[in-house]
Amino acid sequence: MGIYLSSPKTDKTSEDGENAELRFGLSAMQGWRESMEDAHTAILDVDNTSTSIFGIFDGHGGKLVSKFCAKNLHRQVLKSDAYARGNLGASLEHSFLRMDEMMKGERGWRDLQLLDEKSKMSALRDGQGNDESDSTYGDHKDYLGPSSGSTAVVALIRSNKLFVANAGDSRCIMSRRGQAVNLSVDHKPELELEKERINKAGGFIHGGRVNGSLNLTRAIGDMEFKYQTNLAPDKQIVTCCPDIREEDLGPDVEFIVLACDGIWDVMSSQQVVDFVRKRLTTANTLSSICEDILDNCLSPSTRQQEGCDNMSIIIVQFKQSSGVASSSADSSL
Repeated sequence: MGIYLSSPKTDKTSEDGENAELRFGLSAMQGWRESMEDAHTAILDVDNTSTSIFGIFDGHGGKLVSKFCAKNLHRQVLKSDAYARGNLGASLEHSFLRMDEMMKGERGWRDLQLLDEKSKMSALRDGQGNDESDSTYGDHKDYLGPSSGSTAVVALIRSNKLFVANAGDSRCIMSRRGQAVNLSVDHKPELELEKERINKAGGFIHGGRVNGSLNLTRAIGDMEFKYQTNLAPDKQIVTCCPDIREEDLGPDVEFIVLACDGIWDVMSSQQVVDFVRKRLTTANTLSSICEDILDNCLSPSTRQQEGCDNMSIIIVQFKQSSGVASSSADSSL
């Protein structure tokens, strides 16, 4: 469950941007949690191919892995041979695998340590002098990677193509003429395919958690579940290998939403679509709609878990869409 504050931190980090094809808005809020472990990426036109990339990274056990992914994952997409060949799905899978690889050994140890130091300096500037390191460092030459981890859901958009990669229980959805379409699967221990891999790798499910500890089955980091050198990355108890989905962006696709489970624990995919559509014609910015969703999801107390988590959300609206018919939106939200 984590440790909760006596009152929620409702300050929000928000951003908007647009290019010729799309516009986006995002917002993130710490909420009731003792610290903010989410991170995000939102980059328009990452190169000269009209490609944009968006990502939500929900950390657990600390914030370093999510911050590492936000800093490095999109760079590995661009560096991959698959990206140069135009195989965008494969480039996303490569980048997820590279995150685990890059966090091992001397270089990974140093990169995580630097992120940790920057995080503590930022906390001091914000008046949070008690912010402590969430990393555990041993001999950096033999460093096996962090025990903390992060989900990752990433959307890569080029022209009329959308690629979504997901590992964990953050989610990406699409609004197609007002109907919510899930573009990712929440990787939870109750899924049969996940159970099968976990059991074959010598793991187990107890109390709805992997080895009685982790409540999701795919993540970047979490190296304590990836120690078997005789198994490929996709065969480990917990794997960073993402599901990849490709979609055509026709005029009936209005927008996509990426968010961490702090949103999806409170609202369904369809509720989020209805909420966004109702406000698209009147909101000045997409980030203001994101902020409204965060406020809507925030619990008034910590008597229950739903609404007490860190929250991050990105809305990406496509300009070629045939439009949002406000009359079809759910007026009850």
